Amino acid sequence: MPVLAAIAVLAVLILVHELGHFIAARSQGIYANRFSLGFGPTIFKYQGSQTEYALRAFPLGGFVGFPDDDPDSDIPPNDPNLLRNRPILDRAIVISAGVIANLIFAYLVLVLQLGIVGIPEKINYQPGVIVQPVNEQSIAYQAGIRERDIILAVGGQELPASENSSILLRKEIQNHPNQPIELTVQHENQQRTLKLTPEKGTDGKGLIGIQLGANGTPVYRRPSNPLEIFSIAANRFQQLVVGTLSGFGQLITNFQQTAGQVSGPINIVKVGAKLAADDSANLLSFAAIISINLAVINILPLPALDGGQLAFLLIEGVRGKPLPSRIQDGVMQTGLVLLLGLGLFLIVKETTQLEWVQKLFQ
Repeated sequence: MPVLAAIAVLAVLILVHELGHFIAARSQGIYANRFSLGFGPTIFKYQGSQTEYALRAFPLGGFVGFPDDDPDSDIPPNDPNLLRNRPILDRAIVISAGVIANLIFAYLVLVLQLGIVGIPEKINYQPGVIVQPVNEQSIAYQAGIRERDIILAVGGQELPASENSSILLRKEIQNHPNQPIELTVQHENQQRTLKLTPEKGTDGKGLIGIQLGANGTPVYRRPSNPLEIFSIAANRFQQLVVGTLSGFGQLITNFQQTAGQVSGPINIVKVGAKLAADDSANLLSFAAIISINLAVINILPLPALDGGQLAFLLIEGVRGKPLPSRIQDGVMQTGLVLLLGLGLFLIVKETTQLEWVQKLFQ
């Protein structure tokens, strides 16, 4: 059930994105002859007065189709309501509407979460730090550390019930590159001592390949008034957007160190399923974070993405005329092939890393 819930969240986010394009087009009187959620074989379709609505087998995708380049369309090529015949501003609104829809949806989800769960007031900390190996090849995993384990002490020094515990643990690991350290680890209800040697990173600091999390339980309170919910949600939304942009910035400026953190749909669903298993309310945070990431990815000026199409519009505005269609088609097709190739690579990579898959080959 948690896996299905995570997949459902991703399907909803894609639906929101495509609805943004569709509503922006139809509200301006622009023709849109297809609206599809998912890809692959068609499970269900309905022909409306202007648009064919379809549900396809694989929900992690979708598209809005326009009759501009449809050879079967009976709309005259000079019709002013074809997307390509509209002014640049009208087309820019349609293209950017998916990103805007995802951002608005993320904010509303945060508002909903605060209204349902409450406003976090404080955290009741417990001793230690909750950790998770980044992958099964990491030093931490190879040493025996598993997801949701709690590191209680490092080098004989206990990690207190404090928000500073993660800082203390990180500092000890970073200060001992290529030097063995001793960790006291709690796995479920059992404690054990592990020895491992952090790898020396390019910055000279020690690395063992774990994600750190506070060992604490948040305490919530009811909001004093509705305006407080919207205000706190806005602050949280801003933090998530800035953090997402910062993450993509690091991917560009420090690609070698951050490329391994790029996740495909398998890992995204895995994370969502874990959050849902811990607490179903976490799905709202998951939805907001992924929705913002989806918006940022799509606005990047890359071929086959919304940002790539906006870049073509910018060039058209500067030149006073669009680039030749053969150039645009070539760039878009090349970008689409590269994106599909990257997606397929991540799916294969992440599938082979699943524990039940690896057991098949043992």
